[in-house]
Amino acid sequence: MKPIEQFAALAHSEDEQKEIIARRLAKEVKDGDYVNLGIGIPTRVSNHIPAEIKVILQSENGLLGIGPLAEPGQEDPDLINASKRAITILPGGSFFSSAESFAMIRGDHVDVTILGGMEVSENGDLANWKIPGKMVKGMGGAMDLVASADKVIVAMLHQSSDGKSKLVASCDLPLTGERCVTRVITNLAVLDINPEGGFILKERASGVSIEQIKAATAGRLLIPDVVPEF
Repeated sequence: MKPIEQFAALAHSEDEQKEIIARRLAKEVKDGDYVNLGIGIPTRVSNHIPAEIKVILQSENGLLGIGPLAEPGQEDPDLINASKRAITILPGGSFFSSAESFAMIRGDHVDVTILGGMEVSENGDLANWKIPGKMVKGMGGAMDLVASADKVIVAMLHQSSDGKSKLVASCDLPLTGERCVTRVITNLAVLDINPEGGFILKERASGVSIEQIKAATAGRLLIPDVVPEF
């Protein structure tokens, strides 16, 4: 399988590819939504929320009303999200215990969960917390988040650095949740999970062809007649 770097249309650094994902993710939220942003790429979404809508961002370490990431030199060590990144708080924002935060999550008070992934299967299974043989601190709040939210969006690069697809027929890594993912947004495409199995190709990144997406996807890809760019 070809790594993304071999695709001429994808001459972006990894950081630029993550920003492409974050900008597209921001279009998934609606005015008035309560949204949890997970570790990694999802934390970048706060910088791309349209000014004309109000979205209430939640972090499982006990924050509500998160603003954009803090600018360099403007960091407050008391204001960090679940990714340990320095953030800002909007007027009306609040702080509370992890117990209250998870009561909010488990009580279905969060409309959208956006989190990173290592693998997503064509049935909507998610693996995002452990790679065997590597030191990890645990699964964090991911298992609660995917078990509680009605809309679970996974944000990740389409392939690993060695060219291995992260969109697979079945996950090899330990699962975070079964049949929990509703949508996947990568640097190449937007894909929905088909209830009967398979990735439905909804959109493709600017300059990326359907053939490139097919070559980068290990799981079953379902391709409509028209696939617009984003």
